[in-house]
Amino acid sequence: MSVKAFELVPAVERELLMGDKARINIECIECCGKHLYVGTNDCFIHHFLLEEHATTKGMLSYTVQKLLFKYLGLKKPVEALKAASALERIIVLCDATVSVIDMITLEPVPSGGAKIKGVAAFCVNENPVNGDPFCVEIGVLSARRRTVQIYMVYEDRVQLVKEVNTPGQPCAVSLDGYFLCLALSTQYMILNYSTGAAQDLFPYDSEERKPIVKRIGREEFLLAAPGGLGMFANAEGISQRAPVNWSESVMGAAVCFPYVVALDEGFVTIHSMLDQQLKQTLSFRDGHILQDFEGKVVLASTKAVYVLVPLPLERQIQELLAGHRVEEALALTEGVRRNIPKDKFQILHKRILQQAGFIQFGQLQFLEAKEHFRTGQLDVRELISLYPLLLPASSSFARCHPPLHGFADLNHLAQGDQDKVQRCKRFLITYLGEVRSTEGANGCQEDVDTALLKLYAEQDHESLLDLLASPNACLLADSAPWLEKHHKYFALGLLYHYNGQDSAALQLWVQVVNGDLQDSTRSDLYEYIVDFLGFCSNPDLVWKYADWALQRDQTIGVQIFTRRPVGQDQVKEQKDQVNPDDVITYLGKHSQALLLYLEHLVLGRRIQKEKLHTHLAVQYTDRVLFLLSQSPPVDQQVSVARDKLQLLLRESSLYRVQLLLGKIQECDQLLLERATLHGKLEEHDKALHILVHQLKDFPAAEAYCVWGSASRDPAYQQSLFHLLLGVYLDRDLPSSTVTGELEMAAVDLLNRHGEVFDAVRVLDLLPEGWSLQLLRPFLGRALRGSMHACRTSQVALGLARSENLQLQHDRQRRSPVLVSQKKGCVLCHNTFSEPDCVCLPGGVPVHTHCAAQRVVRDSPGAYSETQS
Repeated sequence: MSVKAFELVPAVERELLMGDKARINIECIECCGKHLYVGTNDCFIHHFLLEEHATTKGMLSYTVQKLLFKYLGLKKPVEALKAASALERIIVLCDATVSVIDMITLEPVPSGGAKIKGVAAFCVNENPVNGDPFCVEIGVLSARRRTVQIYMVYEDRVQLVKEVNTPGQPCAVSLDGYFLCLALSTQYMILNYSTGAAQDLFPYDSEERKPIVKRIGREEFLLAAPGGLGMFANAEGISQRAPVNWSESVMGAAVCFPYVVALDEGFVTIHSMLDQQLKQTLSFRDGHILQDFEGKVVLASTKAVYVLVPLPLERQIQELLAGHRVEEALALTEGVRRNIPKDKFQILHKRILQQAGFIQFGQLQFLEAKEHFRTGQLDVRELISLYPLLLPASSSFARCHPPLHGFADLNHLAQGDQDKVQRCKRFLITYLGEVRSTEGANGCQEDVDTALLKLYAEQDHESLLDLLASPNACLLADSAPWLEKHHKYFALGLLYHYNGQDSAALQLWVQVVNGDLQDSTRSDLYEYIVDFLGFCSNPDLVWKYADWALQRDQTIGVQIFTRRPVGQDQVKEQKDQVNPDDVITYLGKHSQALLLYLEHLVLGRRIQKEKLHTHLAVQYTDRVLFLLSQSPPVDQQVSVARDKLQLLLRESSLYRVQLLLGKIQECDQLLLERATLHGKLEEHDKALHILVHQLKDFPAAEAYCVWGSASRDPAYQQSLFHLLLGVYLDRDLPSSTVTGELEMAAVDLLNRHGEVFDAVRVLDLLPEGWSLQLLRPFLGRALRGSMHACRTSQVALGLARSENLQLQHDRQRRSPVLVSQKKGCVLCHNTFSEPDCVCLPGGVPVHTHCAAQRVVRDSPGAYSETQS
């Protein structure tokens, strides 16, 4: 696609160059800085001074001053000019001879050694291998031989340094370092004149068209290939760029990155090196010279000289963006990166990416737009400002100037299309959600979060609550009216809470629960308020709303207090805690809540305080008595209530036993509870009497013994079971009673817990008329237990003796036992002839055979064998 990249500006008009001489034609040109040299067919060299001027539109124009002209005296056309600015010389090719003239005076160098004859063409090595700054390296094509000669040109002489043979007669050459790019009569080739290595490129016919060999960069050349192609080739003979498709009649080419400029019979064409597309065509008649000099492209017809002035890069890019040609604009920007200072390029590149992003945003290409916004580090407020009312009123943001886009706002962009508006809003939600946690929101977090909140509320987005429940920078002054407008009262309460206004939040939520305000965000808002108050650090708010919560539901409302933390000293009020005593007093008018709170303290928190345990036990007792007083009582409710009371009476040891005993003393339906209370008072006989004779609950009596002796020593347990057995076998009762149920209960007790009882005592208690068959399990277990105890004691005694013997042995071995021929055995009184001996208790040595004889005579003793 086309783009205006260059303008053709006149530099040297015909009249200034040749006046009214019609037969004079331009043959060659050379430009060095502001100096322009023109060689003509009448053997003159003209020297001009070009001054650049910027027009009011930012373009360049030129004023020309003719400084000098010089006739070379050969009556031949001047074929080529090359400036050597370091030497202040110009290298001239005229009449097959290369000579050197002064750049200022145009006078020939006095020395005759500064000439080369028989030259067809020459080129300057712009990447010389010689490090001498005061010489110029040139490659020369011989007019008569198949050679290329390398010369060093000095101020007053030229010096041949290398001559290289070629496969055919070369007709065009370009030189870079050691590499010669040659056009022979039938093909192009690359030749390394240092190593002699050659690489054929591709064929062409020099009779059909003029060859073009143009150095465009370090070890890279541009060539005119068959089929109207401009081919690129590097020093290895490889093309790293795609070719450009120009005219087959091209007579000259130049590179002004990123463009390739080509001249044919009637036009100048400009192709992009980035995408190889034709970008611009300029009409240019009678043109026959096209060259570039240090980035300046100069054209010449036979009568005048022109400069092809590139438009400023930014202007070209802006024209592409104006045509919505985003990819071309970005490709052009990237392509010229190396030609622009790094700092300037970064600024330019970011702005172009931002502009490209807005273009694609306007086309609803959101993925591409987001990528360009991110890469271009867009100030996200530029995007937010398109959406009316999203930026806070206090925001100091002002749009970039010059503007990045042409949209007034989202409505202007959408042109009334509401579907487009909604799609843009959904995109902004996604983009802000991603950018708020990155560096893209630095310095404008309040604007980003406030805008995101407004979008969430307007779109009824599920992430609204997540935003407000997490760290955010939403501005309360802007956000509160917006949330009220969209009936997001729960979210508004979260915003108040985040800004430390818990009272306002609770007031709002209570109105929603009461039905004064409508918000369906949370169906469990009442439970949420209770949970909120349970962790609220302001006790005043807790007391303010506790009654409201308890009136709605005591079971849930009491969680305000049960969820609050309680320290090690539970009754001490800490900074953000509520005193449990105050709570108990407050809950006096809410009996169900009071019971749940006491259960929380005693059973849940395990607070070891007599007052709390007694209070809970009294509550349980009152509850049971109340249920029993109902007519008729609900068995299931009574059973559940009694289970709770019995568990507390058994597990707790802190309540006031006498108080509770007095409350249930007259209630015959709570005999089990009375038995437990007697047990707490160590009145086991009364407890067992109730269980056995009043309740006749023998399993409960056994369970009582197990419970009453838990964590006590075995003797206490044995005494308790013997007490129960005594109750069963009480001879003061009528004999029919003893021989009936109680007899069977006693038998069952003995058979199930025989290991606990003292068998001798039991046998003394049993009636003489009982058969052994009844007591067989008990007697068997008692006998086994007795035998086991006896054997265990014997084993223990044996182990103790063994340990004692071992200790004595170890004690004796720790000190040496001395025997000698002068010391006799105390048993036989003979001396020791061998070191083997046995020690008697006390460490007295005797002969081994003497000790053996004594063992046979006496009972076993404690001997140890020692080797001295």
